[in-house]
Amino acid sequence: MTFNSPTEIHDVSTAIRDAVAPVFLLTGIGSILSVLVNRLGRAIDRARTLNTLSTEQRKGYLEELDIIAERTTWMRWSVGIFIFAGLCVSLAIASMFIGVAINIRLSGFVLVTFIAAMFSLIFGLLCFLREIILASQEVITRHRQDVKDRI
Repeated sequence: MTFNSPTEIHDVSTAIRDAVAPVFLLTGIGSILSVLVNRLGRAIDRARTLNTLSTEQRKGYLEELDIIAERTTWMRWSVGIFIFAGLCVSLAIASMFIGVAINIRLSGFVLVTFIAAMFSLIFGLLCFLREIILASQEVITRHRQDVKDRI
């Protein structure tokens, strides 16, 4: 691509400036995804450990296994929604540059993809909150089981 006028250089520099904030948003989404995938891995490892127990031993952990199954469902939803948000942000960034490169207005598309990303982030965070509530419930359930075993 060659620049034929200072206006074209200005358009490209404006697009780069406008793309910086969404790039930071992508970094945040990546960080949240890292946390979620780590939590998902730990939940799966715990479930695998409990599933190696004998049937008789596992009976004492059935409620915990139910909570782990529900937690993993919420985490999978959250991960999927955050990935969708990341895709929307990426589309918004790409369309900014495509609009400048081929000299068409894609501001409506950028707006829609960015709004979709924001709503996805909201729903992804709500799913993550639900998973955290379930994880807290799991700790309480395990503590109650330990108390029962002591009696």
